Amino acid sequence: MGGFPMSETYITRDGFVKLKAELSNFNRQKMELAKEIGEAREQGDLRENAGYAAAKERQGMVLKRIGEIEAKLNSAKIVEDLTVDREMIRIGAKVTVLDAASGRKISYTLAGTDEADPSEGKISVSSPLAQGLLGSKAGEKVKITLPGGEKNFEILLVEYF
Repeated sequence: MGGFPMSETYITRDGFVKLKAELSNFNRQKMELAKEIGEAREQGDLRENAGYAAAKERQGMVLKRIGEIEAKLNSAKIVEDLTVDREMIRIGAKVTVLDAASGRKISYTLAGTDEADPSEGKISVSSPLAQGLLGSKAGEKVKITLPGGEKNFEILLVEYF
């Protein structure tokens, strides 16, 4: 059998474009490695050719990553294209919450696992915080169990761009 299970991957349009660019980069690397391997082969005894062994190993990693990216792109559902209840928190939503304990307002964008970047305020939809917010609406209060303990949040705003 082999291969990847054909489960759906939810991704933002930005994430889709980034994956396409990454795929293009890996395909370019694949061509360069094929050339490198061909040149190493022409140098004779492959058992003692470290360049050949290293190139073959890199080629295997590149081919594996190409397969992973292609599988994601083939099963990708772009969240901006889905019809969703625009008030309910889903992947792709920017959510502004009030931390009841600290009184701080914090904004997060719920992103696909590959797109998560906490430094940009993008949290993985599979993170405990995102899981606790999913399906809620602005005005609701939620109690979420996080690794550091339970926290109470009030959802102030849900936006989609």
